[in-house]
Amino acid sequence: MTIRKNFNFKEEEAKRLESMARSEGKTQTEVVLEALEHYYEAKRARERREAFAALKGSLSGKIGDLDLKKEREKVLAERYGG
Repeated sequence: MTIRKNFNFKEEEAKRLESMARSEGKTQTEVVLEALEHYYEAKRARERREAFAALKGSLSGKIGDLDLKKEREKVLAERYGG
């Protein structure tokens, strides 16, 4: 299902959108959707990095020779790119 949305652009922004769509052989909707997806993914990545930074160093504990803090930080770094 698609939902129609109307947006107001300044003239320069509207021309830029039209030009981008034309040069990439896409519709203006496709260009806007790609930009929105890129913005959303960048925001999610930033939030994951911030969450990892908040957790990093806050874990502690050992079981025998296994340092749970270091193991957990390694897992978080792999998962969230820290």
